[in-house]
Amino acid sequence: MITADLRAETEFRHVSRQRGARHMRQLGLRCQTSRRFVVTTDSKHAEPIAPNLLNRDFTVSAPNTAWVTDITYLKVGRKWHYLTVFIDLFSRIIIGWDLSDSLERHSAIRAFHKALARRKPSPGLLVHSDRGIQFASYDFRADLKRHGCVQSMSRKGNCWDNAVAESFFHTLKTQFIRHRRFSDRLETELALFQYIEAYYNRRRRHASNGWMSPAEFEKHLVTKSGLTGGPLLCGRIMLILTFKSNWLSITL
Repeated sequence: MITADLRAETEFRHVSRQRGARHMRQLGLRCQTSRRFVVTTDSKHAEPIAPNLLNRDFTVSAPNTAWVTDITYLKVGRKWHYLTVFIDLFSRIIIGWDLSDSLERHSAIRAFHKALARRKPSPGLLVHSDRGIQFASYDFRADLKRHGCVQSMSRKGNCWDNAVAESFFHTLKTQFIRHRRFSDRLETELALFQYIEAYYNRRRRHASNGWMSPAEFEKHLVTKSGLTGGPLLCGRIMLILTFKSNWLSITL
């Protein structure tokens, strides 16, 4: 990805991976590693389990064909908080996310509603997750059904069945969160907004997108197909952060 970023600049368009790696070594730059693991998936429950319909088919030909979702942990002050995200497999764009101080189903539902408002998918959308109780809960399953979505779940204990979401969380932690200290929820949500909406969706290049960012890839599709944007483009985004009775609106 670093090589792709360099090649996007005119003066470095002919740089090779080997040259980039050599200069990184000379400058003492190295990849960051992950921190300790915190369990966020409770799959020992009596709720119904959906079949693995996605079956690791992470390449789709159109937006809003398949979304994946997952939950990870963040340290805020002295307490763990939990981030739920929804990703469109077409471009790897983050289409909905929510931060909560507990592992409850309502956070997953809020993130899902944000994704729905942003994309407005047609019935038949496949939504894939692990077997966590948040996604297996009656409320979440009923919400999927109400919006015409088809549910898919990973096999037990198989993180590779949800590899795209796992990959995003790895990137988030190693490139952005590692060694950062968040003092409160507001600071954390603002930092996540900056990373997800301003950087990851708009600037970070993906090999699966031909080394374009998710927003660039979807814009390229609109231009190529002659469409007029609609929910494909993430140009104007409104994020509502709720803290009891306080509302903060951020427009990008």
